[in-house]
Amino acid sequence: MKKTAFLGAFAVAGIAASAAMAQDASTLDQVKERGKLNCGVATGVPGFAAPDANGRWEGFDVSVCRAVAAAVLGDSDAVEFIPTTGKTRFTALASGEIDMLARNTTWTLSRDVDLKFEFVGVNYYDGQGFMVSKDMGVGSAKELDGATVCIQTGTTTELNLADFFRANDMEYEPVPIETNAEAQQQYLAGACDVYTTDASGLAATRSTFEDPSSSIILPEIISKEPLGPLVRHGDNNWGDIVRWTLNALISAEEFDITSTNVGEMSAAAGDNPEINRILGTEGNLGEMLGLDADWAKRAIMANGNYGEIFAKTIGEATPIGLARGLNAQWTEGGLIYSPPFR
Repeated sequence: MKKTAFLGAFAVAGIAASAAMAQDASTLDQVKERGKLNCGVATGVPGFAAPDANGRWEGFDVSVCRAVAAAVLGDSDAVEFIPTTGKTRFTALASGEIDMLARNTTWTLSRDVDLKFEFVGVNYYDGQGFMVSKDMGVGSAKELDGATVCIQTGTTTELNLADFFRANDMEYEPVPIETNAEAQQQYLAGACDVYTTDASGLAATRSTFEDPSSSIILPEIISKEPLGPLVRHGDNNWGDIVRWTLNALISAEEFDITSTNVGEMSAAAGDNPEINRILGTEGNLGEMLGLDADWAKRAIMANGNYGEIFAKTIGEATPIGLARGLNAQWTEGGLIYSPPFR
């Protein structure tokens, strides 16, 4: 679930430059004229981005797309979800095929600067881990010398894996895969001893096994993977809209604005000026973004605040079973934090 590092950097950058020159209208104008948001997501990661039994896309990352659509278009269903792989996601964004990417993508310097993308924030702090069968009798990643490892091609995972094994004087045999579904298939078939990707992705994959307890996620986390949505360089207003929509979801949790009380709280200005500014009952923040006063209210109503989204898609009460950890609010000892709305 990680993210192309350097391969194709010049090609992607060139596409981005050409697309930027070709587009006279802003992304916001294009989305409004089209009447829907084109959002790039994963090909299918349970809890994060996957279609349900009725074909409706749901998940932690999907919720960011729906919140942006609600803020801009007034309809959280006005989204075209476009599945992308680790190899195709950046080309899709650079070419203009998608308006934003919300797909477990790690914020790195080269992607920000060389590939000409703008990460609007972090919606999940993660790190690369390892999953093995319990029958292997392995309790540490440092016991994996000589293992076969399923690994998504064209990702930072490959670089992290090579560094870890070299640093620990171990060898491994890579088993290249393209998608999470392929990784799961190969792992369960015994084609590889180990599956490595973001720890959240391992938990998501394991949750779909017939017997999730048959596999364990080893304790080592070997990298920093700040995951978040991104847009193209060159359209600052659109970047601001996506950024502050994410921030609205985060701030809503901090201020106890939920999907059930947001209507009541926005009906009249309360005693907290920042809540009033978020909900549009005070100030003109929506106007600054080129939106109306209720943009953040609609974004929160779409799926709930950050905490609600986390709990119902990937939280401890779901099959994914992730604790908040680093992704708790800053007031609870985590790293999730929004700049002020003022």
